[in-house]
Formats: sequence, C-alpha cells, structure tokens
Amino acid sequence: MIKWVTKLPETEIDTNEYKPFIKNQWFREHYMWFAYALMFLLILPVSLLTTSMNDIPFLLRLGMIIPVFLIHELLHVLVVFRIGDIYLTHSGLFFWLRSDAHMSKIRFLIFMSLPFLVLSVLPLVIKLFYTGPLVPYISYIAWINSIMASSDILNSMLILIKPRNSVFWRGYYKC
Repeated sequence: MIKWVTKLPETEIDTNEYKPFIKNQWFREHYMWFAYALMFLLILPVSLLTTSMNDIPFLLRLGMIIPVFLIHELLHVLVVFRIGDIYLTHSGLFFWLRSDAHMSKIRFLIFMSLPFLVLSVLPLVIKLFYTGPLVPYISYIAWINSIMASSDILNSMLILIKPRNSVFWRGYYKC
C-alpha cells in the first residue's frame, strides 16, 4: 500500500544485526549535500550550453518535469509494491519514496537504479540510433531525470560496494 506524504513509522532496529547503510556519521549527516552537488554538476553544463533542448518551448519544458517525476517514482514503486508498504515523504521541494520492505542487494539496486536506467540511459541509447524531430525531447527527459536521480545514483554506487548477500531495510543492511 502507498502511504502519501507520510514518514515511515518508528521501529526498533537491532543495531547488533543491522549496520547503517552509510557507516560514516559525517557522510550520513551531509549526504544530501553530495546529492545537491551532483544535481548542480548536471544542471550547470547543460544550462550554459546551447543544445537542441533549447528548441523546446519553455512552458513545455516546465510541464514535462511533473510527468517525468511521476514516471520516475512509479518505476521505483514497480520494484517494491508487492513486498512492503511504500511511503511518499518530502522535505521542502524534494519528494522521495521509502519502503519498509526487506530487499536483497539485487532488488535494492534495481529499486534505486531502474528510473535512471529507463529514463536517462535508455533515452540516450535510443538517441544514438534516432535522429528525428523528437531528439530534443528525448535529451530533455534524460537530463531532467538524471537531475532527479542524483541521490539514486549515489545510493546505487553505495549499494555496489556492500557485501554480496546483504539485505537492506530502512536505511540499514545486514550480511
């Protein structure tokens, strides 16, 4: 079940069994600054360059952000909707999904990376073989989603360095 704009219910986590997903306390406290830095690095070059995306009318570009966001989050939901509750939470302008499901390393990696792969990598691969009038739109969707997926990208890299048989749950993992 999806719980809209609510936080995960408080639960006792056995820290003898589960370790924090991000072990370093300083990095855990400042994690979002790394995500913001990645967003900035993705926004800056494209906004300074003249690209085919500039051919898309501004209001249409603005209107494409919400559908891309909804599809992005739906792709996350597709991975976990049958194994646990899903909580849509927010902080300021940022929204994200959390699940109370226990996930294997592979499932958690798919959960984190699927929107980036489908909405950023796949469109760029398509763009290599397609040169028609939709190229600016394909590029824009890939770019906007990359910005939205900045935290997912960082999390995916962190998932890859965890042990093979790890199980992830509520920001913790066990081997």
